[in-house]
Parts: sequence; C-alpha cells; structure tokens
Amino acid sequence: MRAAPTILHLDMDAFYASAEQAAKPSLRGKPVVVGGLGTRGVVATASYEARRFGVHSAMPMAQARRLAPNAAYLVPRFALYRTVSDQVMELLGRLSPLVEPLSLDEAFVDLEAGGVADDSASARAIGEQLRTVIGAVTGLSGSVGLAGSKMLAKIASEEAKPDGLLLIEPGTERELLAPMSVRILPGVGPATGDHLRRAGMTLVSHLAEAGEAELVRLLGKAHGVALHRMALGHDDRPVVAERDAKSVSVEDTFDVDLHDRVRVRSEVERLADRCVQRLRGAGRSGRTVVLKVRRYDFSTLTRSETLRGPTDDPTVVREAAARLLEAVDTTGGVRLLGVGVTGLADFTQEDLFAQAADAQHAAEESAAAAAPEPDEREPAGERAGEGAAAGADAGESEEPLASRRWPAGHDVRHEEHGHGWVQGSGVGRVTVRFEEPWSPPGRVRTFRIDDPRLRPAEPLRLVRDPVDYSSWPASLPKSLSGPGTSEEETSRP
Repeated sequence: MRAAPTILHLDMDAFYASAEQAAKPSLRGKPVVVGGLGTRGVVATASYEARRFGVHSAMPMAQARRLAPNAAYLVPRFALYRTVSDQVMELLGRLSPLVEPLSLDEAFVDLEAGGVADDSASARAIGEQLRTVIGAVTGLSGSVGLAGSKMLAKIASEEAKPDGLLLIEPGTERELLAPMSVRILPGVGPATGDHLRRAGMTLVSHLAEAGEAELVRLLGKAHGVALHRMALGHDDRPVVAERDAKSVSVEDTFDVDLHDRVRVRSEVERLADRCVQRLRGAGRSGRTVVLKVRRYDFSTLTRSETLRGPTDDPTVVREAAARLLEAVDTTGGVRLLGVGVTGLADFTQEDLFAQAADAQHAAEESAAAAAPEPDEREPAGERAGEGAAAGADAGESEEPLASRRWPAGHDVRHEEHGHGWVQGSGVGRVTVRFEEPWSPPGRVRTFRIDDPRLRPAEPLRLVRDPVDYSSWPASLPKSLSGPGTSEEETSRP
C-alpha cells in the first residue's frame, strides 16, 4: 500500500453505448443497447437510460428487449471503439510509462512513476484534468478512481460512476470497505458470494472479523488468504505496463443450430480468416491453432494443432482448423464455433512456405471427402454480436448488391443524402437515418437493399474539432482547465 493515492483507474462510462450516442444525435438521452441482435445474442453494453429498465451487460438480448422494448438495439462497431480507445490510451501514456490496459475502455496508471503526482492534491488535479481532456478529445466521459492500490482505485472508479472522480485517502481503506458487499472485492463472483452468504458473511467487515483461518477453511488456502488481505484493504500488486496477449481468437454463436457438415466447415474457414486478420492487425504470428465447438447440448470441445513455427498465413490456419474439425462429431448440431491462435510471437516469415505446402498437401489428401464444391456451400447468415459486425466490415463492398447485409447501427453513405446509419433492414429494404455526430437529429429514409447509391462507410470521428493536447499534462488550455483541488468532487472518507 502506498502512502499517497497515486494509482489511477480510469473506466469509460457505458463505453460502447456512449460512443453510439455521441455518434448519433437522435439517440442522445434515449435507451441504447449494443450487442448481438440474434435470438442467442447477449448485451455488450447498455446506456444508463437503458439500465433504468433493468438492462445490463451479459444479459440475453431477448430478455433485454422484453425489459426495454423501445430502446435502440445496435450491432457493435469495433472499428470505432478501438479508435476511441487508442486516443484514450495515448492520453494515459502521457501521464506515465506504466499504463496497464484491462480492456478497450479501462486501465490503471501509476502516476508516481510518471512524476505527475506525489500526494492527494496533485493526484486529484491530474485526475480532473484527465477527465476534462478525454471529454474534449473523444466527446465521451470517464470515471476516475484514485487510491494507494489497484484494488481500491478500481473500487473508487466504480463508486464514482457515472462521470465522476473519487479519491480514497490512504489509511481509510478498512473504514471505507467495511459496509460494502463482499461482491465488491476482486474474485468474489456469484458462486463465492453465495457460499459466503450461507456462512453469514455478506459484508466486507464480516470477512475481516472472521479471520484468515476461517476463510481458508471455507474457500481454500490461496483464495482464503487473498480474500482476507483484501478485506483489510491490502493490495500490493504493481501496475504492469506490458499485458501481452497470449492468444487471438474469434467465435460466433448461431441463431439456429448448424447440422449441415458443409456449412459447419464453411463457417470454420470464415472464422479462421477473421482470426488471421486480427493476428496481422496486432503484428503477431502464432504457432498453435485451436478449434472450439459448442454442440447442441452445450457440451464444448476444443482441439488444437501445433505447427512447426509461428505463422500468420490464412491458408495455414484455415487448413489446420479444417483438419481439427474432422476429429469432431457435429451430427447433433452446432450452436457455437470458434477459431484461435496461441503461442504468439512477433511477426516472422520463417518457414511459412513450408507450412503452407504442408497444409496444401494435407488438404489435397482429404479433398475428395472433405472439400465441398463452391456452389454447394451455403452463404453465411446473420449472426450475433461481433461476428455480424466483423462480417459487415470485412469486404462487404465486394459482395453483390442484392446480398449485402446492413447491420443495425452501422455507417453508410448515400450519394445524395450523405452520411447516415442503419436503423434497420428486412424484406429487401434498409432504413437509414442521415445525421453526423455534430449535426442535429437527421431525417429517416428507406431504400432497397441493392440501391447502388447506398454504400457502407467508415465511422466518423465523434468530435468535429478536437483540441490540441500535445502539451498536456505540462500545461492545459484555460478553456480545458479542470477544477483542480476544488471541493466539488468527492473524497473518501
């Protein structure tokens, strides 16, 4: 534990949904739900307006629609979210060399390592400036927690939501944690929480009072010791700058179980190509190809094949995944497929040609039994979540106009009406609202799905004239200067 609250945790507020509201003036102040729109889709993020109806992340989309039938339901636009995330992470990198991203919208920052804060006053000032400059650059809001440890900084940012800042003074940890639910502590999920509840422990103070020996008896040595330390406010984990990905993978859940073996193989090949796109986007290669199959009865099988060397060749990954599929019985039906690559390394061309030759040779040996004719393959249908979004982004402009898909919420451009976004599509029609992030709410028009004047488009930036923050945090324009050490923001205790 540090003597000063110089560990900062930033958590963007309802990130995906807030980005959609910033991009779409007609949705501001209205309930927005982002996620997979198929019958088996789940909620990725819900706006605060939608949360008032009980909608939350990881909820089945069908349940969300029952709770909030009038909300806007959109397919994720990961290209936009990654762009905004890069902007935010670049700002954090200006504060310290020790930035630990947890996801696209969340990160720890060691302010002390960056030399920008060494006490409560300087930490608060930096936290306020960060919130202000994030809003000016991205148009979005984030909540900031400041404390002497990672655990408490994360708890503080959660307590500060939405769009707030909470600083926990070192030495007040036990007093702050005591009345909180045990679920606030890292590692206490529904199962552990229920186990503790049956033992009469529902608050953090109960864990501290129970003692280490009792928690070890209930939960085992590793978990019991760690949980007791956290209940006392102890957390010595450092902020780690490099959180290197150990794998790259993609998966799709299908609205209807797949029974046709030809269709299953086609989907595996498509997923393998998407996986390689991500692998190359990260500038990495991998040595082990992994296939994931969830069958009709929810049983999940994984199969893997280790290659002779790291690769990012789509043919190698595609054929390896197809070989792995041959060892899996899919006759009862498949509800989910996934392809991943592990054993990541920096990009290398070593032995790629040999691997491609091996894959080609193996493919030729099994072609008669396994490789369908092109005209026998079924087209990929609508899928939930990121799968549908990625399918729309990747090469959609090359599809025949009549077969083009228009995911809800995605960007389009019309030759006459300009930039807009898809409100919905079906029965050969697509409905578009034409507006930009900095325009008033726009008009709605409907077109045929094969209208040649309508094309998919790239997302627009969320702020029309972003400020120049190149000198931040050494100096900050007057128009952006935050309240600094103002008493308006919350401090604990």
